[in-house]
Amino acid sequence: MKKIFLLLSLGFLVISFNGNAQDQQVIERIVTEANENSQLEDLGQQLLDGIGPRLVGTPQMKQAHDWAVATYSKWGISARNESYGTWRGWERGITHVDMLSPRVQSLKGTQLAWNPSTSKKGVTAEVVILPMIKDSLEFAKWLPSVKGKLVMVSKLEASGRPDYNWEEFATEESFEKMKSERDAANKSWRANMRNTGYTSRTINQAIEEAGAVGIVTSYWSKGFGVSKIFSARTKKIPTVDLELEDYSLVYRLATRGEKPTLNIVARSKELGEVPTFNTIAKIKGSEKPEEYVILSAHFDSWDGGTGATDNGTGSLVMMEAMRILKKVYPNPKRTILVGHWGSEEQGLNGSRAFVEDNPEIVKNVQVVFNQDNGTGRVVNISGQGFLHSYDYIGRWLHEVPADITKHIETNFPGTPGRGGSDYAAFVAAGAPAFSLSSLSWSYWNYTWHTNRDTYDKIIFDDVRNNAILTAVLAYMASEDPETTSRDQIILPVSKRTGRQMEWPTPRSPNRKGGM
Repeated sequence: MKKIFLLLSLGFLVISFNGNAQDQQVIERIVTEANENSQLEDLGQQLLDGIGPRLVGTPQMKQAHDWAVATYSKWGISARNESYGTWRGWERGITHVDMLSPRVQSLKGTQLAWNPSTSKKGVTAEVVILPMIKDSLEFAKWLPSVKGKLVMVSKLEASGRPDYNWEEFATEESFEKMKSERDAANKSWRANMRNTGYTSRTINQAIEEAGAVGIVTSYWSKGFGVSKIFSARTKKIPTVDLELEDYSLVYRLATRGEKPTLNIVARSKELGEVPTFNTIAKIKGSEKPEEYVILSAHFDSWDGGTGATDNGTGSLVMMEAMRILKKVYPNPKRTILVGHWGSEEQGLNGSRAFVEDNPEIVKNVQVVFNQDNGTGRVVNISGQGFLHSYDYIGRWLHEVPADITKHIETNFPGTPGRGGSDYAAFVAAGAPAFSLSSLSWSYWNYTWHTNRDTYDKIIFDDVRNNAILTAVLAYMASEDPETTSRDQIILPVSKRTGRQMEWPTPRSPNRKGGM
């Protein structure tokens, strides 16, 4: 019996040693391929410089999907575009905003998404600003005066310098004074908006109906020269965002009674209702093909910039990880699937549609890894409330090179995400899905949904590390002899409501939308 036990023990040791040795060989090849044959810069230029922003419903979004399928096919990876709904088709043209009086100056502005086009000559009119009013009756009396005018609907910022710049150079007294004045101005503006009887989301429609010929706004992102660019809420007249410096200039002139006049040319095309897609690519499993390791990143973007860090970098990470895996690990045990989701920005529509349409895949998910918050190296992985996530993610992370994991903090079991990005669509369906959360690199102020989200902001050393991390985690998850647990924690009582928190429930995607 002792001899049998000894032989069995030696057998297990040999199997374990061989398994670890094989893992190390594959991981070393992943690292070598990523570092010595990286395709990230070239892929980034093709996607971000060549195709550009990927607003849902635009030809550029469809071009990006087709490019991804062609790129995967070139690597020998099966890929297809899956339509899941429709959206308002629209294509951006040129935007020119020029001040014609009291002096001539070209201004830096961007037409908001899904906005109707002007004529070639554009719209020329005097600019007026929202007045400070005491109640909705006073606003109703003022409203007819906007007929034939361009209306500025954002507040004036006293300073275009971000807080961090003030804190670095100002005296303590001056910094505190600025913050106090800025807080007071914000409070006053919010109160004035309430007094109109409208909100910032509804006032533009009222102004349009009153006969204004255009809306001028500035959604400052609290960084030098940075504006967030979203969608217009007017149906017939142009809405443009001016960068803070130019918006403030025109606002001050209007306040002084200089009656500034602008010419706005904002060209665009309405393309009717168009299909929307997810791009799905896969490397089929050799032993457990009906179980899935899913790499996840949304492909769409807003279009103030080119969508480089939201979410071009996440998309590049997943493409590069798949390329590497196909080259060094072409016969995975489980199927490795990548989803490049459409219309995340409008409510996780692409990933929710995939979850809704593919229950058999979701039921057999080993793990989902999602990346969607900028260009920085991954620094945090949370267990998203899955009770035993520490066991399997801990095993897999142990095999990732130490120069990558030394930057990563983990939080197990964590709590469930409630909609921040596409992993949430899978979590809501009970599948173990996790966010690979990145270092900021001033993401929220400077690149998230802004006019500065461009290729030059990418930190390729960090993105390369993230591709290695993702490829190794996918490899380990595919090879793991154990199936991941779906047990979830019992959520605590909410301090806000006093009731026990609930896990998110699946939400249906908006399969037919548009602005």
